Amino acid sequence: MTPDDLLLTPRGLFFQGRTLPCSAGRGGVRADKREGDGATPVGHHRIVGMLYRPDRITQPAPWARAILPGDLWSDASDDPAYNSHVRAPYAPSHEALRRADPLYDLILLTDWNWPKARPGRGSAIFLHQWRRPGAPTAGCIAMSRADLRWLAERVAPGATLIVPEGMQRFSTVQRALASQV
Repeated sequence: MTPDDLLLTPRGLFFQGRTLPCSAGRGGVRADKREGDGATPVGHHRIVGMLYRPDRITQPAPWARAILPGDLWSDASDDPAYNSHVRAPYAPSHEALRRADPLYDLILLTDWNWPKARPGRGSAIFLHQWRRPGAPTAGCIAMSRADLRWLAERVAPGATLIVPEGMQRFSTVQRALASQV
């Protein structure tokens, strides 16, 4: 581990000497991640991109790319574009990146099951804004808007997000953290 890596701990996401309260997947932290299980995958995941809504926030880092109308993310495991950025119109199952709510105003992309996605292994593990403190995600890691912005301004492309074995009880810990925030 280097000082520029991100480490998921029972207390939150540790980065550059600071612990950021966060939440993870409603399915817990799992080594056997599958599409739709709501789990955050165990492993070492590289930060491979940053997306932001230019109509809502300023560019957080020079390497961040704008989320435009029609930007989507494929979660159709039987489609060749599975687990990748796609554009509307796109008929297979997908997630809109340009949402009405603020959850995806700023996204850090990881290399989970990317760039050569294996069907059924799960798509898109993002770091994004949470709905409310401690609210679980569909497998991503979520945090406050202020903490996400702080992280985005400092993290470099290629940094490693480490989700260690033994974090399977993280969802219980995140509920306890949520009651303290």
